[in-house]
Amino acid sequence: MKRVQVLVVGAGPVGTTAAYRLAKAGIDVMVVEALAGCPEDMRASTMHPPTLDMMAELGVLEDLEVQGLRAPVYQYRNRRSGEVIEFDMAELSDISRHPYRLQCEQFKLSRLLVRKLEALQPGSVRFLHRLVGFEQDADGITAQVETPFAIETIRADYVIGADGANSSVRKWTGTEFEGFTYPERFLTLSTAYPIEKHFDRLVSVNYVADVEEWCVLLRVPAFWRILVPTHSDVTDEELLSDAYKDSVLDRLTHNGPAVATSHRTLYRVHQRVAKSFRSGRALLAGDAAHLNNPLGGFGMNSGIHDVWNLTEKLREILKDGGDGDALLDRYDRQRRQIAHSFVQTQTIENKRMMESGNGEQRSEMEIQLESVVKDDARRRAYLLRQSMYQSLAEEAGIG
Repeated sequence: MKRVQVLVVGAGPVGTTAAYRLAKAGIDVMVVEALAGCPEDMRASTMHPPTLDMMAELGVLEDLEVQGLRAPVYQYRNRRSGEVIEFDMAELSDISRHPYRLQCEQFKLSRLLVRKLEALQPGSVRFLHRLVGFEQDADGITAQVETPFAIETIRADYVIGADGANSSVRKWTGTEFEGFTYPERFLTLSTAYPIEKHFDRLVSVNYVADVEEWCVLLRVPAFWRILVPTHSDVTDEELLSDAYKDSVLDRLTHNGPAVATSHRTLYRVHQRVAKSFRSGRALLAGDAAHLNNPLGGFGMNSGIHDVWNLTEKLREILKDGGDGDALLDRYDRQRRQIAHSFVQTQTIENKRMMESGNGEQRSEMEIQLESVVKDDARRRAYLLRQSMYQSLAEEAGIG
């Protein structure tokens, strides 16, 4: 039987962040991942300023900066009128060491942290290892893990479920996943084509409102990523076809067939929060604990913030003899409340506003944001909220 202090299930950005921070604190950790490696997942690509602060503390920000693109300015646009409202995170430079977004795909972070973790604790990352079940007792968790050749048993003090929307850890605990699923799916296209040629003053992060087809235009180092909603009555095959790709890009560039794509990803979008982030010694974080639409770039960031909170408490428990029940109950209260009060609320509102464009007239989003951008105090409060500094301040105040 293999013995570790913490077993992390899932080698995505949330799981690898948790594991590497624990390993740096001298805690024996193992990551198990059902896949053969960290896949080139094109979903999350934005790291907000406080997440960059965390990456700097881990000693990996410099490596990420080389692979990413700084984006201090982001825009809200009316797709039909062309009106633009702009916010600049540089205004937060008095409180932030990193007053910008870093556009860097999540798989780059995961792969980097796997390499760092393996250098620190060789053999601590096990790919093609799938959790198939576990049992708890007063002293720990005994987990069964399927490998390519056998079923292995791993004994751990704690298990972190960072294994995504279909979390095995969450299912084994029987935890309800409350919320809803949007009827429409989201389509993401990536292209090296210079989309900026077709827009005036386009920046790296752009939210384009429209009642019929809003879109998000995000720049990462090698591509433009284009996110659009799709109709629920269109098949997956049609949505991923060349004809549909051409129609989406034709509306943006007026020559869709000339725009080649490197990735096409279609996915369902959920707004859900687990009823509890803790079941004894099994803890949930990231998409295993909460799901939200991607508008605002809060999903991956909030998951990293989950494990930043959790790993600090596990370090106190395992290294300093802290009260496990009290500390982990507080983790559940803090991060579950933030998932409801900030992540869910803000992402639902962001989607509603993106759908509010109404022809050539000023949209509800424009009217609201124009009043914010003209008021110094309201603009700063808005930047603190959108950058996620405010949610971390609120978390700290939850006892």
